[in-house]
Amino acid sequence: MNSSIFKAYDIRGIYGTDFDEEDAYKIGRATVDILKLKTIALGRDARTSSPALFEAFARGARKSGANVIDLGLLTTPMVYFASWHLDVDAAVSITASHNPPEYNGMKIALKNALPVGEKSGLFDIRDRVVQETFSDAHTEGSLSTQDIRPAYEAHFAKFARLDDAHFKVVIDTANAMGILELPIFKMFPENIELVTMYDDLDHPFSAHEANPLKTETLDELRTRVIAEHADLGIAFDGDADRVGFVDETGEIIPMDHMTGIIAREVLKSHPGATILYDLRSSRAVKEVIEEAGGVAKECKVGHANIKRQMRDENAVFAGELSGHYYFLENSYAEAGSLAGLLILSVMSETKQTASALASDLKRYYHSGEINSEVADKDAVMKKLEHAYSDGTISHLDGIKIDFPDWWFNVRPSNTEPLLRLNLEADTREHMEQKRNEVLGIIRGL
Repeated sequence: MNSSIFKAYDIRGIYGTDFDEEDAYKIGRATVDILKLKTIALGRDARTSSPALFEAFARGARKSGANVIDLGLLTTPMVYFASWHLDVDAAVSITASHNPPEYNGMKIALKNALPVGEKSGLFDIRDRVVQETFSDAHTEGSLSTQDIRPAYEAHFAKFARLDDAHFKVVIDTANAMGILELPIFKMFPENIELVTMYDDLDHPFSAHEANPLKTETLDELRTRVIAEHADLGIAFDGDADRVGFVDETGEIIPMDHMTGIIAREVLKSHPGATILYDLRSSRAVKEVIEEAGGVAKECKVGHANIKRQMRDENAVFAGELSGHYYFLENSYAEAGSLAGLLILSVMSETKQTASALASDLKRYYHSGEINSEVADKDAVMKKLEHAYSDGTISHLDGIKIDFPDWWFNVRPSNTEPLLRLNLEADTREHMEQKRNEVLGIIRGL
């Protein structure tokens, strides 16, 4: 086993090269031992390697004394749903998210979708696997099956408010697990005319890369939305915990703008509530949340950080620039289909198009995320802090420095010698000037 498969938030590597069934068996044993689990809900994606890894993990977990509930094929949001809907200690998904078909891995969550990451047990599981020191259970755990999909679909469908509206919606599931989310949208035949793309699970992960964060993966969806005269386009990533949106003109709706649009709808049900937004987001997001009567608070990047802060702040919703949307209604975990239903609800209630809703957040000019390779990340960030010491400085995630008419955030990569810059200003010219200025310092130009 290549121990580098244990990442900050999950386990992920090339099947047969980085890890195999024997390793999955050991991970199952170690997961039960380290997290002291009695019952695990276990789901998987449709990769060809998933059934064997599923069986091996389940066998290991049972050997260490845990009862395993086989959930079958599931999206990751469904696994999170299982973690609080069922009487279990943890829920695990055998998946490699948006990675190519040769990859696989695992996402582990404790009861109520509490993430297991590097600082909450995942690296301890890694160490136990390497040491191969497992406890001997007196009794091997049981294996049962349960279908949670009907309960999942019914739970999220009840939050839609579509009234007598009629929309044509194109959904690109990229021959990946988002296919299992389609029944939620099919529950509203009088409201939603559904057009699907790449919805064949018999040939999983065989379409384009299932990663809406890469804008090129949305090109076909954009074209199809225009051709169909559709009202909205939706694209799921590989395990359906991230989602991207395209408006009726074929334009991609920025993921931070989606946070603002959804926040407005969420605040109708939770007036005055706290909403978290990715600190890389446009200032417009904070403004929209506050205009709708909510309390807007910045959050660090990364699902483990966000889920923790949501609990600490009693937040009801959070949006991340990667396309993760987190809801109280899924125990602070991702629910991409709910995000889709809520933007349709906003469109229904306001009688506005998706492009009109998004246009309200086009108040500033954003650079997008720009990566720079640097030898000494800490030294460069100190240099930036000194150069812009007259701004309002935050160290929530990397360094963020605010000025009245512009701001920037620089975050170090955890895995690469990179600094990631996001910058926004009140005009395009100002944004470009400050972007070039900050990049000059970062890159030593």
